[in-house]
Amino acid sequence: MRLTLHTDYALRVMIYVGRCEGDLVTITEIADFYGISKNHLTKVVHHLGQAGYLETVRGKHGGVRLLKRPDQIRLGAFVRATEEDFALVRCLRNEEEDEACRLHDQCLVTQALTAGLTAFFAELDRYTLADMLERERDAAQ
Repeated sequence: MRLTLHTDYALRVMIYVGRCEGDLVTITEIADFYGISKNHLTKVVHHLGQAGYLETVRGKHGGVRLLKRPDQIRLGAFVRATEEDFALVRCLRNEEEDEACRLHDQCLVTQALTAGLTAFFAELDRYTLADMLERERDAAQ
């Protein structure tokens, strides 16, 4: 399984903004820090604002800041909010009856993949943005 670039950038945005502890930061600052496209980050920040993770302030002295406390942002929930598709194989998609796998209910592969995905998110949900920020602070010292 591979997460999209959108989720990668969204995680970077959250870590950068979280490190600023409530101060407004600009998309340009974040893009320059990570060396990534400002245009792409604009889309990511817009999505994070709509999803309720960031407060966006427009204008000359605008920017973004966390809308929630870092200890309230679970990594699993965040990844679920930024990714669109977790169907690891075609037969796990919610498709029309005539295209659905005929063995789905008895298939060990789909059961195993579903269990693996559940375990993946259970593990991610053990961590918060606060945990990531703390680890980064510890590494910097």
